[in-house]
Amino acid sequence: MAAHQEGTTPPLRVLEEALGLGLTAAGDVEDAVAAEGTYYLEQVTITEASEDDDFEYEEIPDDNFSIPEGEEDLTKAMQMFQEQVTDSQILEQKTVLPSKREVPEVIEDFLCNFLIKMGMTRTLDCFQSEWYELIQKGVTEVSHVRNVPDVYTQNMLLENENKNLKKDLKHYKQAADKAREDLLKIQKERDFHRMHHKRIVQEKNKLINDLKGLKLHYASYEPTIRVLLEKHQTLLKQKMMTSLEKDKAAKKSSGPGIKLKQMEPGHSYQTSKIRVLSGSEKDCEQEDPTEKGLREAREQTKCKTRMKDNKKDTEFPTDMQPNPNLYSHKENNFPEKLGYRLKTIFKLHELPVTCIIMHPDKDVLISCSEDRLWKAMEISKGKVLVTGTGHTDWLSKCCLHPSGNKLATSSGDTTVKLWDLSKGSCVLTFEGHKHAVWSCTWHSCGDFVASSSLDTTSKIWDVNSERCRCTLYGHTDSVNSIEFFLCSNTLLTGSADKSLSIWDARTGQCEHSLYGHMHSINDATFNPRDHIIASCDSCGVIKLWDFRKLSPIVSIDVGPSPGKEVTFDSSGQLLAQASDSGVIHLLDLKSGQIHKLMGHEDEVHAVVFSQDAESLFSGGSEGTVRMWS
Repeated sequence: MAAHQEGTTPPLRVLEEALGLGLTAAGDVEDAVAAEGTYYLEQVTITEASEDDDFEYEEIPDDNFSIPEGEEDLTKAMQMFQEQVTDSQILEQKTVLPSKREVPEVIEDFLCNFLIKMGMTRTLDCFQSEWYELIQKGVTEVSHVRNVPDVYTQNMLLENENKNLKKDLKHYKQAADKAREDLLKIQKERDFHRMHHKRIVQEKNKLINDLKGLKLHYASYEPTIRVLLEKHQTLLKQKMMTSLEKDKAAKKSSGPGIKLKQMEPGHSYQTSKIRVLSGSEKDCEQEDPTEKGLREAREQTKCKTRMKDNKKDTEFPTDMQPNPNLYSHKENNFPEKLGYRLKTIFKLHELPVTCIIMHPDKDVLISCSEDRLWKAMEISKGKVLVTGTGHTDWLSKCCLHPSGNKLATSSGDTTVKLWDLSKGSCVLTFEGHKHAVWSCTWHSCGDFVASSSLDTTSKIWDVNSERCRCTLYGHTDSVNSIEFFLCSNTLLTGSADKSLSIWDARTGQCEHSLYGHMHSINDATFNPRDHIIASCDSCGVIKLWDFRKLSPIVSIDVGPSPGKEVTFDSSGQLLAQASDSGVIHLLDLKSGQIHKLMGHEDEVHAVVFSQDAESLFSGGSEGTVRMWS
């Protein structure tokens, strides 16, 4: 090749050397170019494998070929041999896949392209001049020269095919990721519908059992009803016979002669004693023991109603002192650190916990649940002190009397019950709501209890007269929360109609309404040390309102999971929200930071601070109460 660069080597020799190099030496040439910078074309001879190679091939005998032994005829042996030969030919045939179309390239183009690529311009000029000179003289014929496959074109095609395959692979990966996400989403939906189906099946079985019990209860009354109907018919017949006899006797004694004889002088007559019987005595002469028992029960009910009517209604206090917490130092009980950590788990209920509250004076926590029970637990020992039973459906809320000796509970059985906390016995039941009662709250004086219900109304109950004093109308959807402002006659309600309402409990009138939430309001509460209202809705949005200006302050979105309950600590500077996502959000009103407590496996329904704000308690759908310190 060096001689050719000097112009002494003929082009046919260059051609032979290039053809001798072939496609197998192309890679070696490029490596040499990169390594040394000088280019040579060498003739490479590919020899057969030597006998010294490490590979040894073992000859496999053909066991399938055999000449039949015995007295078989020659024709059968030849036929078997022919079949074996045919089979061996079939096995030796190889399936030839159609090769990709090769792009032919003539030899001079191949050499020119190679020289141009390598930058050998002088060699290219020499080659072209000698090559075309030989062609014109007829020494060299182009038709006898073979075509050289364009390796570069093939490499380009392979590179394009590789890019297309990589692009397809990327698309397939994206499709697989999307399919994986769709699968996870479908699995979650399946689990949700499965749980919903299980709950519906449980409710269905419960309704079937209740229906069976009601049928049995109704069947037990049928004999008594039949006997009473027969007695009623008998009494009607006796009454008709008695009236007929009286009419006959009146006709006989109506003659004028008898009256005249009685009035004539000289005649003496005796007047029979006439006894006037009261209605109850007349009935007692003819009624049997069953009727007598029913009459006595009616009389007792009437007596109780008269006693209740005779009780005087309690007057709402007018000279209440302002909230003392508003004038105390706001940072007395504020915790120095917000790093609450899960400390203890109390398993108190079998079904989800719906509400937890703290006793104002004792180390006692009270919880209520969907299992129809409320429990009072001593926190230090983790021991249940009192268990209250009496509601016929799930409990939604509980609140303590200001003195701490009475408890009010609201339930899905449409009632509000008052309990003696020390004994765990029900002392009074308020009935009047048409649907489930969601919340209840005590007045600061301890003589009134307010409740909110699914029937879109709220009621104020008088504990002394044991009756409903007022019904609050105005919301257009379920009233989910209700709370008295401390030391006042002001009520705050939150409704599923996305509004907050402020009421005067003395008149039952709505004074103001606050709008701003875009979803159903689940809970609302007052700040104990400031004129601030906090509320949360079913999309996880928390709003703070100025109670004096009746205007919104700030809106914080911690969704999309619904917020179940919001509560302030005793300092009024820390707000906790229970979320359906299993997370408790802590909002520091002073710095505006939001902290998260994660420790529940499922939804968190209730949250409350201890009096000193050193501990936080939360209740979840797994039936546990968790203590954070």
